[in-house]
Parts: sequence; C-alpha cells; structure tokens
Amino acid sequence: MPARTTAPTATAPDSSRVPEEAVTPLIRGVAVLEALTAAGGTMSPSALERATGLARSTVDRIVATLTRMEYVRLDGRDAVLTPRVMELGNAYLAALRLPVLLGSRADALADELDESVSLAVADRDGIRFIHQATRRRAMSLSFRIGDLLPAERTAPGPLFATEWTEADWTRWRTRRSADPRDRTFPAVPPAPPTRPEEDDKDFVRRTERAAADGWSLDDQLIEPGLVAVSAPVRDPRTGRLACVANVVSHTSRHTAADLRDTLLPRLRGAVAAMEEDLRGAPYAEPGPPPAGLATWTSASKQELGREFVESLARGLTVLTAFGEGRAALTLTEVARATGLARATARRALITYEHLDLVTHNTADRTFALSPRVLSLGFPPLAGTPLPRLAEPHLRTLTDRVQETTCLAALTETGDEIQYTARVTARHVMRVDIRVGTRIPATTDTAMGRVLLANQDHALADEELEEGVRTLAVPLHDRTGHTVAALTTSVHTARRTPQDCLDTLLPALTTTATHLETDLHTVSRFTPVPLT
Repeated sequence: MPARTTAPTATAPDSSRVPEEAVTPLIRGVAVLEALTAAGGTMSPSALERATGLARSTVDRIVATLTRMEYVRLDGRDAVLTPRVMELGNAYLAALRLPVLLGSRADALADELDESVSLAVADRDGIRFIHQATRRRAMSLSFRIGDLLPAERTAPGPLFATEWTEADWTRWRTRRSADPRDRTFPAVPPAPPTRPEEDDKDFVRRTERAAADGWSLDDQLIEPGLVAVSAPVRDPRTGRLACVANVVSHTSRHTAADLRDTLLPRLRGAVAAMEEDLRGAPYAEPGPPPAGLATWTSASKQELGREFVESLARGLTVLTAFGEGRAALTLTEVARATGLARATARRALITYEHLDLVTHNTADRTFALSPRVLSLGFPPLAGTPLPRLAEPHLRTLTDRVQETTCLAALTETGDEIQYTARVTARHVMRVDIRVGTRIPATTDTAMGRVLLANQDHALADEELEEGVRTLAVPLHDRTGHTVAALTTSVHTARRTPQDCLDTLLPALTTTATHLETDLHTVSRFTPVPLT
C-alpha cells in the first residue's frame, strides 16, 4: 500500500528538527524544485529567493546545478522545469505499479461512463492523483497527475481517513488550524471562509459514513458545479487501501445523487476488476538501475567548480535508484544502484525521510519513495502537448542551422498533415508556413514520406512549392511508432540538396533524438497530445 508520509506544503520542516546528518544543500534544492512546481514550472531567481527564503547566491548555484542535470533550463532570466525532472516522479510511479496495473481499467471506465476517472493515493492528510483519464469538453477537469488536494474537500479523502491514526487526525487538525483557506494547495481554489469547527465535524461525519457505506461523495466541495463519487481499491494481500478510484462530473450532467444511483454501481464493478488484477499481478522484475551517476556528478563538479552543488546532484540521484521491481531498497542496494558511497547514500536517505520524500521500514531496514516525490516538478509537465515539448528544441535547432524549423503530425482522420509548432529564422526571404496549416497526407512530400512510409529521413526538392526544399526526419513514441515529423524548409538558392543532407540532416537527427527523450519521459505515465 502506498505510504502516507507527505506534508501538504512545499515548506521544509522547522530547521530546529533537522537531523544532524541531513544534507542542507539537498533540503534547499528540494525547496527550489517544490517552489517551481507550485508556481507552474517557471520562476525568476528573485521570485525563487522570496518563495524559499534562500540567499540569491544560493538560489543561483542550485539553479545552475539543476540546469546541469537538465532538470531546469534557463529562458532569459527565468528558471523553467524541463521534462527530464519527471524521471523523479516516474521512479515513484514505477515503484508503485498501480498506474500500470490499474490504469487501463480506469481508462475503460471513463470511456464507458463518458466522465473523467482518476486514481488517487493518500498523502498524509491530503490525496494525490496517480492516474487521470479525462474527457475533452469545453468545461474539462484541470487536475493533473501529481496534484495534491486537501482530503476534506474530496471524495477520496474520507475513505483514506478511515485508516487514519490519532496522530494523523492531530496532524490534520493542526494543518486546518494553520491554513483554513487551503492556501498551501495550489491545485485547488481557496476554500470559502466558513466556521472551521463545523467543517471539521462535517469531515468526521463524512469519514464515519464512508466507513459504513464503503464509498464517498464530493458534492461541490472543491468548487461549485464539481461533483465526484469514489470507491476504495484494496490491496488483496493486506486488505488495506491501495488507492481510490474516483469519477468526476459536473452538475450540468449529474447531481451527486445521480452519481450515487447511476454511476456508483458501475464504478464498484470496475473496482472489483481492479482488485482482481492486483490479486493476479506477478511480482515485478527489477529493471536496470541508473548507471554512472556518481561518476557524472564528480566530473561535473570538476568542470563547473563552486557553481555545481555536488551534494544536491548526488542526493537527487538517490531517488532514481527506485523503480519497477525496486520499490523497497536497503541502504546497501541504494548505494550499489547509484554508485555512491554508503555514507553519502545514507545521509541523502536521512534527509529525504526528514522531508517526507521516503519512508523507512525499520523491520526490514528498507526505504521506499513516498507520493510527495510527485511534488518535485511532475504536475506542471504532466500531459504537456508535443508541440510545447518541441518548442525549446526547435529554437535551439533554428539557432544552429539558421533555417525555419517545424513540427508536424497527422490529423486524427489521417488524411492530412498539420503543422503544430514552428520557429522562424531571420531571413529576408524565408519559408512562411503557419502553425495550423494543413496539407494532404501523401508520400509526395518529405513529411508524408516519414509519417506514412516510415523512412528515416526524406528530402523533397520543390515538391511543396517551387523554390523550396524540405527535409524531414521522424519522431517516435515509446513503442517506436512514428508520431510526428521534424522538418526544415529552405530556399533552393541558399542550399543544394547535398548541403541539406550533409549539414541539416545531422542537426535534425540530433534534435529528434533529444525531443524523443523528452517525449518518452513525459509519456511514461501521462498521455501526451500530439497537437
């Protein structure tokens, strides 16, 4: 069962309680990542300084280190989270296995009901989403995988609270007293001013009702119009909650009573199938752990010197030691997987336990990632469309080759090719193809050849338009399927066909490889729209 050891805020615990062996730069680095996440993925150095309380020089060194790790990129003066940071959250989700084992059931239920369906786990006195199957509507659900919600304003919350200890209830009341408007939960609108005592009593009553009924309702607790019904998915080995399946709708389609009477029976049927899937799931075979990370951090320190915070980089590599088949690791196993010294790995794990990012099972001396790992950059990037992923790569490519570059994909009907992203070069005479432009999907064009005939590259000489040469390479998803084409178009007076192959093709191929890496990281547990 997923551990419930996460604080709902991005603030580190009080410094007076920081263990002596904790790694201070790692605590500061986590604070920067969580601040970036809460802000939507982009912040200026001065904003990071205000949000974390760190000195500007410290913020600059942390950002420089995260940039070297490719977890952050600089856009002007702003620090921007990059898709690679999602490997931290991916490590947690892979170790958890629930999205892989149950995600297809949630997707099928969403298709059957034509409503959004999510899976959530407990995160101390909050709930965190680990899978989303949303419907495309004018008024659609904006929650993302990794988002944290206060338990008392959700349907899953009372179900999780049925397993709370007295210490859990005390922690919840303390948080409610300190933050009655839920300002520390950026994924939800602030709670309306009410009487806290009555709200607390109401949540207790809802928890008692959930324990008796085996399901729970949310009747517009997040915001007006939003209703949801939830049912627990239990771990067949322990009988405890593994996660909660949640169906969300709008009052224009269903009232809360409708959800209970109409959708709850089908939700329960899907939950029963999920529990059967868990019962029959084979043990996960551990995949290869990350390799060479300790050597890389040492080399980066030698190259960058003081600007590279080695203890932060090494600490973050510890999180990537976990994954499918590696859900619970001993200190020795963590050190072996990362190549770090035991003492270094131990201090990082102590720091993460202090920050509620890992849990420690003293019985078998193993450590496991907690849901709070998803607070390290995951929500702002979850579900990012491919054109947005491509934009920084296209800018770099255009700067390199000094030609306009584009991304294109087949439309849903498959009979047209649509330009979905573009970065223009600075030429008096340039190819001007606007985003959204569609052309017939045929093998007469370079893009058509790589999208339809799956060629590794294609050069079209004046086939799109007289005087225009177009070079395209394919972009592949995690399964190897071609999903888009990366292309550049040039005037025939500037480049010969051979020059295109000798100069532009290597640049396009390299860019496609980098973009594919981002696409594969983002799409591991979240669907990526192609347009």
